[in-house]
Amino acid sequence: MAKTVDELLSEARARLPYRPSPAEALAAQANGALVVDIRGDDQRRAGGLIPGAVVVARNVLEWRCDPASPWRDAAIRTRDQVIIVICQEGFQSSLAAAALQRLGLRKATDLDGGFAAWREAGLPVVPPGVLQPGPAGAAQAAQVTSPRGQEYPKNDDRGSSDDVHPDH
Repeated sequence: MAKTVDELLSEARARLPYRPSPAEALAAQANGALVVDIRGDDQRRAGGLIPGAVVVARNVLEWRCDPASPWRDAAIRTRDQVIIVICQEGFQSSLAAAALQRLGLRKATDLDGGFAAWREAGLPVVPPGVLQPGPAGAAQAAQVTSPRGQEYPKNDDRGSSDDVHPDH
């Protein structure tokens, strides 16, 4: 039976244990949660990055986040890991986090309001244009600031996971 996108979104969000606010996501990240940014390249270039977030293209998210996958991101260690998926406004990330739930990542969720809410809350952002090429194509932040211009300490960037297995 066909469903509307609103029905799919409602079902996806019902699977999620909790959708943290930006401040809650920042606190969770400080306590070891992995923030996974699935926004497109253009959105990241225009809006900046969340310090410490792992960038994973949506089309390979399941392969990068499945602990049993040979193509998993090195930051993914166990099925019990707290993973907070972030998109631009919190819609695509709900669907993506529900897919991770179906993979058995029971603590996967998404940021309520997405990157737009994070930025609006004045939380740390690596500004656009500050990224520099790093090892193996990883982006390295030269400085980290809040949207209001406050400087934050630089976090280690875990790089991009956009390399795609030829079969996927």
